[in-house]
Amino acid sequence: MNKPILVLKLGTASITTTKGELDELVIADITRQVAAISDKYRLILVSSGAVAAGKQFIKNYKGKISERKAAASIGNPLLINTYSKHFKPYQISIAQSLCERQHFSNRKQFLQLKETYEELWKNGVIPIANENDVVSSLELKFSDNDELATLLGVGFGASLILLGTSVPGVLDKEGLVVPKIETMNNEVFSLASKNTSALGLGGMISKLTFANLAAAMGIKVVIFGARTPEGILQAIDEKTGTVCMPKNCSIPARNKWLASGSLVTGRLMVDEGACEAIRKRKSLLAVGVLQVITKFADGEIFEIVDDQQHIVAVARAKASAQDITKNLKQHNLEIANASDIVIL
Repeated sequence: MNKPILVLKLGTASITTTKGELDELVIADITRQVAAISDKYRLILVSSGAVAAGKQFIKNYKGKISERKAAASIGNPLLINTYSKHFKPYQISIAQSLCERQHFSNRKQFLQLKETYEELWKNGVIPIANENDVVSSLELKFSDNDELATLLGVGFGASLILLGTSVPGVLDKEGLVVPKIETMNNEVFSLASKNTSALGLGGMISKLTFANLAAAMGIKVVIFGARTPEGILQAIDEKTGTVCMPKNCSIPARNKWLASGSLVTGRLMVDEGACEAIRKRKSLLAVGVLQVITKFADGEIFEIVDDQQHIVAVARAKASAQDITKNLKQHNLEIANASDIVIL
């Protein structure tokens, strides 16, 4: 169980045909490559495609929420059965893991999920994760499976996240693949197409956003073309796609969960003095608060932003937004303890 953890995420467009049906040739090739590395890693496969696989059974499908949920309920077993069939020649068993956002926002549920995955790995089983679209609420949905893959990677301490997509990587203005990204900045994000595929939810901006979070938590991310010959194996060796380099990160596991897995409910704007104090690992006091932007309750997670609304950190509240508003400029009111603040 000391093998590194690798999260492989596959987007809808990368494993389906232009008609939206599961592309068995592609899935067969993916399972072959995954089997080749199964002895080296504890693997998590995050696979989209359930809605695409199931929507053909919904008459006059228009993409309404109820239709997507119905399509997912049909498509999930089709997706899992297809993976199971193609993993079988390699004597690899799989397990379905339908996740909801609350599994990550609740620390106890998250640890139970982690224990389940560890039991699966102990028995040589590869978990295949997807959002539980059938029951997920609009308010608590993952933005897409890029987020789910990142939360699993950060929460479980992965060393590598591979984001398989329908394009060969992040493309520059000439259409060439950017081989390596050392630091995420506005210039990098400007390269991302704002379009998504006709089948999926995410896009390159989503991938860069979550690659940035993973890199900040010390995880290397490779964005690569899932249909590239030997794409998975080449991505691991940094021979294809775009490599997003990780930063040095020594924060404890609980704070990694706080920064990535917790459900942020509020937002607070603070002055430059408070920003500087936070960066020096000090607690946040009411005296440094400029404005409550979005309300939150005592014990909930909120974002701390500067006066330009750039996110500085996330924290667990020791006071409600209502109490903070009543006691602005009170020097001794602690809003978040230093141990419950994670700098981003």
